[in-house]
Amino acid sequence: MALSGDLVPSSPANGIVFTGCAMQSAAAPVTTSQPHTHAHARRREVVVNGKRVKTIDVHAHCAVPAAMAVIKHPLEAPGLLMTDTSVRIAAMDAQGIDVEALSINPYWYRAERDAAAQLIKVQNETLVEFCAANPERFVAFATAALQHPDLAAEQVEYAVKKLGFRGVGVGGSVAGEELANPRFHPFWAKCEELGVLVFMHPLGTRELEPSGRLGGSGLLTNTIGNPLETTIALSHLIFEGTLDRFPGLKICAAHGGGFLPSYANRSDAVRHVFPDRVGPLPKKKPTAYLKDGQLFFDTIVFTPEALRHLIAETGPGQIMIGTDYPFPWTSTEVDLVLNTPGLNDEQRIAILGGTAARLLGIAP
Repeated sequence: MALSGDLVPSSPANGIVFTGCAMQSAAAPVTTSQPHTHAHARRREVVVNGKRVKTIDVHAHCAVPAAMAVIKHPLEAPGLLMTDTSVRIAAMDAQGIDVEALSINPYWYRAERDAAAQLIKVQNETLVEFCAANPERFVAFATAALQHPDLAAEQVEYAVKKLGFRGVGVGGSVAGEELANPRFHPFWAKCEELGVLVFMHPLGTRELEPSGRLGGSGLLTNTIGNPLETTIALSHLIFEGTLDRFPGLKICAAHGGGFLPSYANRSDAVRHVFPDRVGPLPKKKPTAYLKDGQLFFDTIVFTPEALRHLIAETGPGQIMIGTDYPFPWTSTEVDLVLNTPGLNDEQRIAILGGTAARLLGIAP
């Protein structure tokens, strides 16, 4: 597997600050306000068995300060305010990432309807401008105000049909409500109708924080709390029948789907251990939903063995690269895929970018 290449220059974009994964305060500041130059940097090109592969990162964060200002949401990482994209692109080049699919962790789920409408309008339009400045390197997931499901459905339709978005991002819950709550059905129905990929990123299990159970060393609110919320959200979407009601839905769960893929057989077992506690749905074993084409997962599981296991539980066609940029959880996802045992060339190419290109409408 040969790896080589040169840096491809790009145009700057203004007005974006990068955040992510509830770790904004941990990010290293970027204080330079002048455009950066990397004339001697080289772009890593990923080649599998002689074939150049377009690699696509489905888990990369950003925020739009003008949208945050609508509800006076604090700028949680002022050191990450970017006046151009050269630092980000240099990191992509070094890691062998050709395209990032940008998403914004929801902070607006308690906003009133009018404010939410204005916020999402500003946010989505700014994301369009940002991606348009570097169309070969960036696409984005639209944002939507799920706390107002009918409005969210309208926002997704406008984002896809008028603004050209290829997917939509959601949190793992909506101001304490589960995504499987029937009041969100209009949103899920619209996502299914439009065929968009939904990127689900957790917001943490904030209901546990007042108890102190996630306090102390280890940043457990993130380390455990984020994958735990994903586990809960996916479990409800399965057991409450959301995936059955909307069989065309396609959801990509961050952080390898949390803990669910590693212990999903217990969810199968509860159907016969406590049959009176399981409703008429789901129609299939819960483990089947991990493999049947509705659920997808990023690669942020850290080791080749962990990725091998995730693939064994879900199938190689359900996995896409994620980096969590700009937060330094990982910078080696390309190598992770290349070094994971048991994959053939076609499967590696799919994980590196083929599956994401198909779902997001990106030219190979």
